[in-house]
Amino acid sequence: MKKTVILATLAATLTQAQAQAQTETIKKIKDVVIYEDSKFYCAFPSVVKRPDGELLVAFRRAPEVRVWGEARWTHAHPNAYQMIVRSTDGETWTKIPEPMYAHPFGESGEPNLLQLRDGTLLSTGYGWAFIKPNGIATLKKPLFHHGDATLLGGYLIRSTDGGKSWQELPSPPHIAPEACYSPFGDKLPAYNRGALFEGKSGRIFWAVAAMEDAAAIKTSVHLLTSDDKGLTWTYQCPIAAVTDDVSFNETSMYETPKGDLVAFLRTDTKTSNSMGAQAHIARSTDGGKSFTCEPMGFMGHPLHALRLPDNRVLLTYGYRLPPFGIRARVLNAECTDFATAKEFVLRDDGGNLDLGYTWSALMEGNRALVVYYFNKSDGLRHIAGTIIEVN
Repeated sequence: MKKTVILATLAATLTQAQAQAQTETIKKIKDVVIYEDSKFYCAFPSVVKRPDGELLVAFRRAPEVRVWGEARWTHAHPNAYQMIVRSTDGETWTKIPEPMYAHPFGESGEPNLLQLRDGTLLSTGYGWAFIKPNGIATLKKPLFHHGDATLLGGYLIRSTDGGKSWQELPSPPHIAPEACYSPFGDKLPAYNRGALFEGKSGRIFWAVAAMEDAAAIKTSVHLLTSDDKGLTWTYQCPIAAVTDDVSFNETSMYETPKGDLVAFLRTDTKTSNSMGAQAHIARSTDGGKSFTCEPMGFMGHPLHALRLPDNRVLLTYGYRLPPFGIRARVLNAECTDFATAKEFVLRDDGGNLDLGYTWSALMEGNRALVVYYFNKSDGLRHIAGTIIEVN
């Protein structure tokens, strides 16, 4: 009798454990360091998987100014460049990064990789010029300043040889809601941080920001599309309009199997000082002619969406409140369950809020690599990754 009870109890325990395992959609395998160097501040990565299985991670690398005795890190530096490292397994990476792009007039901002179905690589970025006060005084206003840096606007580059060489494409268009000028007195070319998406038709969707109020640093987000692989762009419509309290900026695009366009937006608010601002989601059901926008109910800085083999969506984001780290959710194919999808903590050992900017790529089987920049105890900023299984 006792043996029967024990066996029944054991069977019940195993059944409960199996059920719990099935509900744990994301299983963390391991964390990896992708690139670090004590002389450099590294941040803002993006990743793609090449047709031959090779993984490419592009990121911004700048001097670690604290080595020189400066008080704190900075997100703008005249010697910031875009770099690439490579891996065949997601765990071991090339030690010496390859130069990707150096802006001729200043900093080269965050690289946003997109791999087209024909294997072509596109990347968007934006630059900053460092201009002395006597020069600033002579320039056409308004300008968008970040410390002592002035925004140059966006640019696009393309590679047809797997990222070994890059060519600059025609400058992105200026969009009407953008109030600022470039340091050259031209209307500012479109720019933003976030993932572009190639839709079923081959059309590319790009969410760009517009600084509508330079004094208050308030931005809206708008949709551009390209039907010729990024050579030319057409303005479509606003994605999210600035309000008295909320502005929108870094945004990743996604097209669902049904054909809805979904934008995942980072927000800034007056009351939250941006770190406590809820992520927002915007949706278009008419091919990008109009969008509706709503808060998602959680915080993410910023977000990235990756289609899984079964059409579910891996949504990843940095978490810039204690405990600082990296988080993820798995959404249904149409991204409608964002408010109820379980949140998984991938990292909670971050040193402070200066981390995140996730980007993901599929690996073999049901594994994925989530890349981001990270720090521990306010230490060296480096490019890191987490390998996960998605059940």
